[in-house]
This record gives sequence, C-alpha cells and structure tokens, in this order.
Amino acid sequence: MTGETHLEPWSDADAGLLAALNGDEAQMAHLGGAETAAKLAERQARYVAEPWAYVVVDGDGARTGWVGFWEREWHGAPIYEMGWSILPAFQRRGLAAAGAALVIAEARRAGGVPTAIHAFPHVDNVASNAVCRRLGFTLVEAGMEDEYPPGHKTLGNDWRLEL
Repeated sequence: MTGETHLEPWSDADAGLLAALNGDEAQMAHLGGAETAAKLAERQARYVAEPWAYVVVDGDGARTGWVGFWEREWHGAPIYEMGWSILPAFQRRGLAAAGAALVIAEARRAGGVPTAIHAFPHVDNVASNAVCRRLGFTLVEAGMEDEYPPGHKTLGNDWRLEL
C-alpha cells in the first residue's frame, strides 16, 4: 500500500543520496557542477546537524531527493531561502513541488523574524522555475546576476512567497 509524499530529517544514512544528487555533473549543471568529495562530506555533516534539511520520501517509501530552508539576509532584511533537488529517476512526478510545499509549511511553523521565503533557481532551470509558479511564488526579479557557488557567476530568478 502506498502512502503520501512526506519529509524525513536528513540523517547519516543519507550520504549516498547526497552524493547522487550533488556529485552528479548533470544534476548540478545549474549550480556550478558536481561537488568534490570534500564538499560533499562538509555538506553532509551540515545537513545532519541542522534541523532544516529534509529527505523527500515518495508514497512508496523511496528516498527521492532533498529539500530545505534556512535563514539569511537578503537586501538588508532577514528571509528564509529554500532549495530542492530530486534524483533524475524520480523527476516529473511532482515530488519537488510536494516536498517544497511541505518545507514551506515547516518554515511557517518555525516562525521567527522572516516573513517571506525565497527561491533563486537559475533562469534556465525550467523545472525549478515551474515549481515556484505552481506553489504561488511571485517573481520579484528575473535574470539577476548572482554568484553560486562562490566564484561561479550565474543568472537567477528571485521568487518570493509570503509566509
């Protein structure tokens, strides 16, 4: 019997999932390319330690990807930023949108100073921009110059959702 898509906290057991997501050149094409083993290890430790990193689990129990949110400053004000990544074998099934919707609910429950959550997908990342539209985000700025990861110039979109 299948259940609903849900989130589970990131754990030590998810290092392989992270390597499949962030260690894959095609998967990371909009984010500066595949991460090194050292960067993956650093990110894995951070995801396990922080309460904002989640695994997206589909209705059959498969660990399909990552979603999370964190606080940062943007244009002089505190915001939540969010991101997501779904394994290629599970894409085009609505899992990114489902996971993002669930993490938005977590951000609302977290409260705090931020009154909005932002996503900054690359302008060419059609799927991630579609997730933002589907979830009711407002496009604040299209084609803004950004730098992610540090040292990698890119063009992104600034999507905002009021919490």
